[in-house]
Amino acid sequence: PARCPPPHPQTPGILETPGSLDLEEIMGDLSYDNDNAYSNDTLLDYDAAPCHNSFCPLFQSVAPPFLAATSVAAALATGALLVALAKRPQAWQWPQSRALVAQLALGTALFAALLPALAAGVARGWHLGTGLCRLTHLLWHWSVFAQALLVASGSCGTAWARWDPRSRRLAVALWAAALLLATPAALVSGVAAGTACVRRSVGILAPLYLLHLALCLLLLLLLPAGLLLAALAVPRLRASGAGLAWLFLGLWGPYGAGLAGEFLLQAGLLEPTCGSFQHFDIALGLSEGLGVLHC
Repeated sequence: PARCPPPHPQTPGILETPGSLDLEEIMGDLSYDNDNAYSNDTLLDYDAAPCHNSFCPLFQSVAPPFLAATSVAAALATGALLVALAKRPQAWQWPQSRALVAQLALGTALFAALLPALAAGVARGWHLGTGLCRLTHLLWHWSVFAQALLVASGSCGTAWARWDPRSRRLAVALWAAALLLATPAALVSGVAAGTACVRRSVGILAPLYLLHLALCLLLLLLLPAGLLLAALAVPRLRASGAGLAWLFLGLWGPYGAGLAGEFLLQAGLLEPTCGSFQHFDIALGLSEGLGVLHC
C-alpha cells in the first residue's frame, strides 16, 4: 500500500499509457517526505525516457478481494480453532499446548480484523484519518511481533506446557514487549495525498524508520535464522517439532528480506533502474501477501 497512490482521485503520476505509473511518482510515494532522500545525481532522467510500472494498477485490483477473502477465511479458521481448544483440551498437549495455541489464535484474529479496513482503503482510499491509520499499523505489527515472540518461545522450552503463574507472567511480558517493538511502526506511518494510509511517511534514512526496519529484520529474519541454527545444534529442539512456528516464520521471512531490499534501493545502495523497481515492487507485494496468509 505504501508504494501506490490512492486510486481516487487520479494522481498526476498516471501517464498517458493506461495502467502505467511514472516511476518517479512511485519513488516519491515511497518516501512522502519533503526532504527527498535522493539527490539529482541519483534520479534517472525520466523526462527523457519515461519509466512505466504496472504494479500499482495490479495491486489496486487484486489486493482488496485478496484481503477480504483472507479475512473471512481467517475468521472461520480462528473460530474453529478456539472451539477445538475448548471442546478437545486433551488434544493440545506439549509442544502445541493450549496456552500457546490460544494466544497465536488471538494474535491472528487481531491481524485478520484489520484486513477489511485495509482492503477498503486500497479500493476507495483511506478516509479515517491519520490517528486510525497509525493505530492500524500499530496493531498490525503488534500482532505479527507478538506471534513471532510466541513461536520463538514455544520452540525453545516448555514454558507453555501448562498455564500457571510463570507462563502467565511470560505471556504478559511477551505481549508488552511486542507492543513496545511495534510502536515505531505506528510513528513512521501516516496518511499521504489525503487518502492513502502508508506504512512509511518519513524518509528512508529517518532514525525512527531505521529503528523500525532493524526491529523487523531482527524478528522476521534474524530470529528465524537463530532458531534454525539452534535446532540444528540441539537435537532436543529439533525433536520438539515446532511446525507451527516454522510455518509462521517462513511466511514472514520473505517480507523481511523485501524490506531490506527496499532500503537498499531507496537509499541508493543499489542502482535504481526501471527494471529493478518493477521487479522489486512485484516481489515485495508478493512477499507481503505471503505473510498475510499466516492468519
